[in-house]
Amino acid sequence: MVQRHRTSFAFAAVCALLAALPAARAQTLPDPFRTVEGWAKLPAGRTWGSLTAVDVDRNGNVWSAERCGANSCAGSNIPPVVELDQVTGRTLRTFGAGMFVFPHGMHIDRDGNVWVTDADGKDGKGHVVVKFSPEGKVLLTLGKPGVAGNGPDTFNRPSDVVTAPNGDIFVADGHGGDSNARIVKFSKDGRFIKSWGRKGPGKGEFDTPHAIAMDAAGRIFVGDRGNNRIQIFDQDGKFLEEWAQFGRPSGIYIDANDFIYVADNQSDAKRNPGWKRGIRIGSAKDGIVTAFIPDAAPAPDKDGSSGADGVAADAAGNVYGAEVGKLRKYVRKN
Repeated sequence: MVQRHRTSFAFAAVCALLAALPAARAQTLPDPFRTVEGWAKLPAGRTWGSLTAVDVDRNGNVWSAERCGANSCAGSNIPPVVELDQVTGRTLRTFGAGMFVFPHGMHIDRDGNVWVTDADGKDGKGHVVVKFSPEGKVLLTLGKPGVAGNGPDTFNRPSDVVTAPNGDIFVADGHGGDSNARIVKFSKDGRFIKSWGRKGPGKGEFDTPHAIAMDAAGRIFVGDRGNNRIQIFDQDGKFLEEWAQFGRPSGIYIDANDFIYVADNQSDAKRNPGWKRGIRIGSAKDGIVTAFIPDAAPAPDKDGSSGADGVAADAAGNVYGAEVGKLRKYVRKN
């Protein structure tokens, strides 16, 4: 009887050690980056609000959508979509004034078009995904402005969006609480094709599908933040695998060389014990984490968040982190 207890204890200890290894490895990695202080420059008289959206276009310029100098654009006429020069950080263009409630996700497609999700609703606005030309012309709107739903033509707090090479559109629909927890697929002209997922911890289920990205093979990576994992699917919604080694994913970016960048701004002793906040960088091919940029933000705010909520990288390997009140640029150390 004593021997059985000892064996059970030893087995449990080994399991605990193995479970801790990914967390330990994922944050004892080198940080090969330094921060470029004061890089992002808004027009005079304007300050950054909360921002979770960032992406890089084919010219290398950086785009973001910030919440009108606050944490909401409701009632504001400040244009939240901002294009910045890659080198100087100077604002080149802004648009989208009066269109959004809670700008959240952003995607720049292969033609340079700018997609923005609105993850809240108020006064007949929000719960939509909007496609703009690079000049700010509205080309397509998915969802019904101000209407929350889970049908083929409605969203409930859509968090992020990505497009495939053939133009198919994938929306991560939901932002926790009583919102949706699914992925919705549309054709390039906005025709509903299918959806998959529901709230839960199982394979193919979600608890806040906060980010979405696509690798070179066309696989769909979903930042299932509430479940502390990335889930990977084919484009028909077939579950392929899940990764926990990138922490609690708020933002995901995959570059042309299949490097994956994952922003974790919520891990703590309660929600993801043993993990630190920061940006983890690795391979989208095999899931191996190779670098870690520690959270440079101050202490967490009241909801436990700090640091980069959204993340992107340019062709030169510079990394951009979208935070509350700041857009950070990280460059390689000499």
